[in-house]
Amino acid sequence: MASYETVIGLEVHAQLKTASKIFCSCSTQFGAEPNENTCPVCTGMPGVLPVLNRKVVEFAAKMGLAIDCEINRKSVFARKNYFYPDLPKGYQTSQFELPICEGGHVDIVTSKGPKRVGVTRIHMEEDAGKNIHSAHDNASFVDLNRSCVPLIEIVSEPDMRSPEEAVAYLKALRSILVYLDICDGNMEEGSFRCDANVSIRPFGQEAFGTRAELKNLNSFKHVHKAIEYEVERQIDLVEDGEQVVQETRLYDAAKGTTHSMRGKEEAHDYRYFPCPDLVPLVLQESWLDQWRTELPELPKAKGQRFVTQYGLAADDAQLLTAERDLAEYFEAAVTAFNEPKKIANWIMTDILRELNATGGRAADLKLTPANLAALVRLVEQGAISAKSAKDILPELLETGVDPEALVKAKGLVQISDTSALASAIDAVLSENPAELAEFRGGKTKLMGFFVGQVMRRTKGQANPAVVNQLLAEKLK
Repeated sequence: MASYETVIGLEVHAQLKTASKIFCSCSTQFGAEPNENTCPVCTGMPGVLPVLNRKVVEFAAKMGLAIDCEINRKSVFARKNYFYPDLPKGYQTSQFELPICEGGHVDIVTSKGPKRVGVTRIHMEEDAGKNIHSAHDNASFVDLNRSCVPLIEIVSEPDMRSPEEAVAYLKALRSILVYLDICDGNMEEGSFRCDANVSIRPFGQEAFGTRAELKNLNSFKHVHKAIEYEVERQIDLVEDGEQVVQETRLYDAAKGTTHSMRGKEEAHDYRYFPCPDLVPLVLQESWLDQWRTELPELPKAKGQRFVTQYGLAADDAQLLTAERDLAEYFEAAVTAFNEPKKIANWIMTDILRELNATGGRAADLKLTPANLAALVRLVEQGAISAKSAKDILPELLETGVDPEALVKAKGLVQISDTSALASAIDAVLSENPAELAEFRGGKTKLMGFFVGQVMRRTKGQANPAVVNQLLAEKLK
């Protein structure tokens, strides 16, 4: 059996966080009543003219600058012609031959190490509406709220060779978009979505195989599973002497399979031509200079700084900087209590567990960075045990109350006073003479027994480290 190489290219659509649409002043708000956010422009009424939203241009250019694209000083809008009920004009206003950004790259890290994925282009375009099919009414409806919502399409080079690389690229891309604050990255609401072009070829062959385009990929998990399935499907076809057909396929998440949707279109099928309603876009150097200065510290640079400034492991730094608000939460906590590794451990275990369970964001946590720092400080100073801290963490996450006040209210303050603990130890030893004799006869495992008795006598409030130290001295 021949061995095959997987070839993957991704087309990512990112909805831009503008208040209004790309060619009209209608709201881009998600969740409005059907056709509430519409006007003659975005519903394609005859005789109307589009007006380009300057913020869309700024956001598209900033994304290009962030991934080292060449920003074209002149770009042109084009009409992409196709018929579908959710596209009332009969064409989508997009860019084709002269997009706003070309070239560029995104650096990713997988289990096989770092890799650079090339980016072919970034172009601006309007979104289409949404078809709603109702089995109850035996009818289909069209909601044009999404029509004319601003998108950038980011087209990668076919540089990815596994589902893992594809997911890593998507996560890196989403992280950059969110850091720039130009897209919320919400895959469930469709503001960050991708199509995957997947093909196989025998190892050593330069020519690409026939590709299939996968759609309906609305989570990182689905992207991984859909590509995995599609690769196996194509290998089975080739091994059985059949040919892979160029087509568009839908991913069925319930079955974990892909199925044919339609034949894959080529660019000439859309009959692109320059849009006569929009003049060529010419960018001024002063605009680019200004936008360049407004770029934030991006995930890769921030991760590298976390390693050098805070002494974190590279993997930990990558995890903490994947989301901008999580990175800011970490740095705010470290500012309040300068123990980066200890703060990082709490965030990467307990805090991320909470965020993953609730689907929340660090910025929305009721437990403030300062209060997390206060909790970690209480543990490190020996005021409470790590177990007590973890026991009260759910209440702190739920209420956001001051950790020190809660510890005092619950009577969890540890006893670290050596004189108080020494008297408790003396009492325990005198009450257990048989065990004391066995310990001194060589049964040193009884140390745990004595520690437990002291903890019981102090109702769990003794500092275990101090108890162990004092017991060791007493039993020498």
